[in-house]
Amino acid sequence: MIHYAPDVAAAKAAGAPIVALESTIITHGMPYPQNVETARLVEGDIRAGGAVPATIAVIKGVLHIGLTDDMLDALGQAQDVAKLSRADFAACIARGGTGATTVAATMIAARMAGIHVFATGGIGGVHRGAETSFDISADLHELAQTPVTVVAAGAKAILDLPKTYEVLETLGVPVIAFGQDSLPAFWSATSDLPAPLRMDSAAEISRAHVLRGQMGLPGGQMIANPIPAADQIPAATLAPFINQALAEAEAQGIAAKSVTPFLLARLFELTKGASLTANIALVRNNARLAAEIACEMAKIAV
Repeated sequence: MIHYAPDVAAAKAAGAPIVALESTIITHGMPYPQNVETARLVEGDIRAGGAVPATIAVIKGVLHIGLTDDMLDALGQAQDVAKLSRADFAACIARGGTGATTVAATMIAARMAGIHVFATGGIGGVHRGAETSFDISADLHELAQTPVTVVAAGAKAILDLPKTYEVLETLGVPVIAFGQDSLPAFWSATSDLPAPLRMDSAAEISRAHVLRGQMGLPGGQMIANPIPAADQIPAATLAPFINQALAEAEAQGIAAKSVTPFLLARLFELTKGASLTANIALVRNNARLAAEIACEMAKIAV
């Protein structure tokens, strides 16, 4: 059921640091060819940081931990790829399907593969209007039960951020801002939300991850890594575009798994590509920090 790319298999055998990467950012988060170009840049950033990248996807019923260049390019151009989370992950494999992994599914696959660190863009969370739609991402519950440290630029700014972090607090998930006292807001480096925890080094983060395991505490850590200031889009600039995209999604009856891809694509259009440029910058920034954490974690018996 599981196939390891040669470099990932070699890293596992040697006990070398590995960073997991999701694949929905390739199939549902960016247009081609920027999706494949970005995936290769992110993998290059991880290698430059001394770790081995492992992009995760299901292809024809096989869970791949690490993709070759040809597989990455094919996935970037594939149509009708399933968007996999906890509920449909096993079903896709059982049916011989092809699917890209969300944060939740990537965490599950990383745990199965013995990978402790995962870099992504932003996590899913509580959607705006969830008090009536009950639309809450499975990512939040996955963070509460699967022992993987997830490096992200916070929750996606299209979400209800206060409610998202309230749910994470209720679930007992450590939310750790890297190097600052406020939580980042995806495309924006800061927000008016105070960080529950702050850590300033990859070594601190890796020690906290290991100690949680030693204490028998379930779940992972959410590392909120701010986008570099030079690459951010101010929240005030984005707010009217987000509100417009949300209104259009509601008017068109777009719901469930289709909401986030629609909103990201619409924001790309409304910001004239600026949201995609910022998205690429933040993903690469997260990959660099994740590589540092993985290297520190490799020094400790996990």
